[in-house]
Amino acid sequence: MVTPAPSRRQRRLGQNFLADTNLLDAIVRESGIRSDDVALEIGAGGGALSTRLADASAHLQVIEFDRRLESELAALAERSDVSLHWGDAMKLDLGGLDPAPGIVVSNLPYSVATPLILRTIEELPGVDRWTVMVQREVAERLAAAPGSRVYGAPSVLAQLAAEVEITRRVPAEVFVPRPRVDSAVLRLRRIGPAAPVRVRELVRGAFAHRRKALPRSLELAGAGRLESARGALRALGLREDARAESLAPEEFAALADKLAAAGGD
Repeated sequence: MVTPAPSRRQRRLGQNFLADTNLLDAIVRESGIRSDDVALEIGAGGGALSTRLADASAHLQVIEFDRRLESELAALAERSDVSLHWGDAMKLDLGGLDPAPGIVVSNLPYSVATPLILRTIEELPGVDRWTVMVQREVAERLAAAPGSRVYGAPSVLAQLAAEVEITRRVPAEVFVPRPRVDSAVLRLRRIGPAAPVRVRELVRGAFAHRRKALPRSLELAGAGRLESARGALRALGLREDARAESLAPEEFAALADKLAAAGGD
């Protein structure tokens, strides 16, 4: 498969195509994709990874935004075991994909990698495995432990639903065009459902003002009352002036439950 020539539009869309065939093969192999899997790929690019995924799975759902790639993807689109969807993956009805995917394997566009991962967790409950190439900083943020400088709302929301690990770091020179940052392969394995809305709102409010104590951040973000949050933290045996980055994902879920049971916001 020929890698398309880079363009300004490509850079604007966060598109960086993998040019290393050994790495493409490794991603497919490490994903653990099976012959009976329905796979989802977001960002087909020139189709190099897509073809490998289609060959390895029962059916491949592909989402691509850039219509200029139609000629490169024409052969892929003609396959009966491939469904090619043109559009924005942040707007398409992922739950309407038929057959429904059970695994996500993608070289994700850098500009939307985090919201795409979280969206697939929330809207595709049948997906239980992800192997995705992302910007290294994104991978480190999603896999971060409590107390880390990069631990934040995306870390909590991803880890409430999945085990998250970085399996390999990838240098910039294996991409066309060459990005200004390094990348990483991120693997997720589902351990539970996506966080419910009330937990997502609590987590985002808690990290909205990182330098403030968690209750104050919730109050400033309009996501909760100061005294209710302090009381719930005390009831859980946590410091009432704790900052968001000190709580583990499961403690956020427990805090949301405690606030709901107390009738707090």
